[in-house]
Amino acid sequence: MRFHQVADTCLPAQYHAAQILAYTRSREVDDAFILRGSALDAGSITQGQCHISPQQYLLLLGNALQALRSADSSFMLGQQMLPGHFGSVSHALLQAQNLRQTLDILCLHSTRLCPLLKPRYSVGQDFSILYWMDSYGAPSLRPAIVEMHMTAVVAMCRWLSGRRLPWRFCFNRSTARHTEQHEVHLGGELRFNCHLDAMLIPTEYLDLPWPRGNALAADVALQQAQQDARAADETPGLLDAVYDYLLTNIRCTPSLEQLAAAFAVSPASMKRYLARHGTHFQAELDQVRTHVALYLFQSRQYDNEAVAQHLGFHDANNFRRSFKRWTGLTPSSLKENLMQDFPGLNFSVGIQA
Repeated sequence: MRFHQVADTCLPAQYHAAQILAYTRSREVDDAFILRGSALDAGSITQGQCHISPQQYLLLLGNALQALRSADSSFMLGQQMLPGHFGSVSHALLQAQNLRQTLDILCLHSTRLCPLLKPRYSVGQDFSILYWMDSYGAPSLRPAIVEMHMTAVVAMCRWLSGRRLPWRFCFNRSTARHTEQHEVHLGGELRFNCHLDAMLIPTEYLDLPWPRGNALAADVALQQAQQDARAADETPGLLDAVYDYLLTNIRCTPSLEQLAAAFAVSPASMKRYLARHGTHFQAELDQVRTHVALYLFQSRQYDNEAVAQHLGFHDANNFRRSFKRWTGLTPSSLKENLMQDFPGLNFSVGIQA
C-alpha cells in the first residue's frame, strides 16, 4: 500500500506555499520570517521550481500564523485557498454545476486541493456531511487548519452559487476564544466539543443549479483533471491510508501487526511512522471506532448491544466503558447532547463499515 509521510517532498511549492507567501506579503510580513527553519527560498517557491514536504508546508503555515498574530488569519488564508490555481482541477471547480459536483471534485482531487486535511463526503436523507480528517498530523495547528479549510469551502460555494448556503459546523475542540470570527466567516450554526470536524447542509441544496455552472466546460475540465491526476502524484498521506484500512477492517478488530503487514512494514516501523505524525495506533483505532459507533447509533438506530457486536466487543458494558473513554460521554448522553444542539438532525458521519 503506497502512502506519503510528513517529511516526503511531494507537494508542488507553487500551490499552497506560494499562497501563504502572497498573503503574508500583502500584510507586509518579511519572507525571511515565514521561511525560517524550512530550508526553502522564496524564489523557488514562487517560480514553481521545487517540491516541498507537508512538514515544510506546516512550518510555513505556523510561521505565518505567528507573524500575523490575528484571530482572523486562518479564515483569511482560507478565503484565498479555493478554487485555487491548480490548473484543470481548479477549472473544473469553477464550472461545477451544483454543490454535489463541487464536493465530488474536492474529495476526488484533495491531494492537490487540500493536502493537509482529507475531506470525506456522504449524502443522507435530510442532511449531507463533509468531514475533515488529518492527512499528516499537526495537533497544535489543527484548529487553525480546520478553520482555514472550512472557510475555503464556504467562500468558494458562496461565490459559485451566488448565495450563502446554510452550513452547520461541528468542531472537535473546546469552544474557540474568538467565536465572532467563526460567525463572520462561517455563520452562526456552530457546535464545539464534537467528535469530528464536520460541515453539514440540507441534502436538498446538493442539486440546486449554480449560475456559473457549465455542463460541457465542466466535463472537459474534469477529463483533463483526470489525465493530470494520472501524471501527478496522488498518493495519500499516511493517516489517510491508515484511516481507510482501519475503517474497512474495523469489524475484524485490526491490530498493529495486521496494519503493518498491510503496509509492508514492520510493527516497529509503523509505530515510528505514526509517532512522527503525532499519533499512535490505539488513538487511530479508537477514532475510527468512535466514528463508526456514531454512524450506527444515529443512522441505523443501533442499540449498545448491536454496536458492541459490530465493533467486536464481548459485551455492551465493555463497549459502553470504552465509548466513554473515547468521547468522555456515555452513548445515551452523547445522543441527548446532539438532539439538544441540533434538534431533528440525523447526525450521521456517513461511514458505512
